[in-house]
Amino acid sequence: MSIDKSSARPAGTPALMLLLATAGFAVNFWAWALLSPLGPRFKETLNLTAAQQALLVAVPVIVGSLGRIPVGALTDRFGGRTMFPLISAATIVPVLFIGLVGQSSLAALLAGGFFLGIGGTVFAVGVPYVSGWFPPERRGLAVGVFGMGMGGTAISALTTVSLVEAGGAATPFLLTAAALALYAAVAWLLMRDPPGRAAPVAPITARLAAAVRLPITWQACILYGVAFGGYVAFSVYLPVYLESAYGLEQADAANRMAGFVLLAVVARPAGGWLSDRLGPIPVLAAVFAVVALCAAAQAFTPPLMPAGTAAFLIMAAALGAGSGATFALVATAAPADKVGSVTGLVGAAGGLGGFVPPLVMGFVYGRSGSYGLGLVLLACVSALTLLLTVTAVRATARRRADAPHVRPAS
Repeated sequence: MSIDKSSARPAGTPALMLLLATAGFAVNFWAWALLSPLGPRFKETLNLTAAQQALLVAVPVIVGSLGRIPVGALTDRFGGRTMFPLISAATIVPVLFIGLVGQSSLAALLAGGFFLGIGGTVFAVGVPYVSGWFPPERRGLAVGVFGMGMGGTAISALTTVSLVEAGGAATPFLLTAAALALYAAVAWLLMRDPPGRAAPVAPITARLAAAVRLPITWQACILYGVAFGGYVAFSVYLPVYLESAYGLEQADAANRMAGFVLLAVVARPAGGWLSDRLGPIPVLAAVFAVVALCAAAQAFTPPLMPAGTAAFLIMAAALGAGSGATFALVATAAPADKVGSVTGLVGAAGGLGGFVPPLVMGFVYGRSGSYGLGLVLLACVSALTLLLTVTAVRATARRRADAPHVRPAS
């Protein structure tokens, strides 16, 4: 009966579902990243220290990251058709709070930023949802295309400061809330769950425990913690870095950060596409080698043009491709009924990977007046991740490829 229902669905439906999922990712990430471009402004208006500014932009990241763990498991249970509009509607509340009443104190901004993290959990909804609509040999590209929704942070970077200057402090938040409401309504009306999806009956704690025991889970957590964590860290902290290290104006720094984000967004599906053809392991190995080299070069704070710009743009492309390749690995190596739970855990690791570096960079700069040590640490972590990729991760992928594939009961 499920086969008949699947065949009755109109041709092109997977593409439409992918489009809706990607749009939801972008809108929620737009909301999730609203505080980052305004960090320098809040530093001036509220007399924040460098550490307080770093904490302000990092709080939504850690909440959105840890929240992916239960949200991923809930997506396995209830499906993306329910979770996409639910997450979008819930994110409206903190967006309106910050826009209308939450910019008068650091405490109010931290409270609003805490709940703004809800928008960051949407990633754990999209990966299992998109994976269910595409066969294994096409999941790398499909999940990579979905990953382009992280470009919502670029929307925030490009528009937030100018909207505040043009219409006042509440303007970008009101506009984002309207976009979230519109998307939630469209998603509720048009989205469908993948044909043949079977909701697990085990309790959420049991499913998460089973996912934790999978080797691919903790290995992918490390890979994504470095790849996507590096992307998130630069997307939220790069404006501060460019202002402090190179003396750029706020608008110029935000525009350069947007260029970094856009290149990473474009590279993400390329990483998935290459993984479909070459395998995720070679792609990931190349990614972490490139990041290690570029971070080591940037640790010396070379002139912004051309050396510094080249280092950051190459890192952006590598980190985006690495993010796409990691979930190409997850989509094929994790059991189908645990993709949501594994995605939640891996997505949390990626977000946490983005939470720690801004705090480290702020601490290092406050103590030494330079970001060099922080970039040296990134280079070392990338080199160690490269070693993990070509040893333990490669062995896990080979075992999964050699194991018999059993279709989950529907």
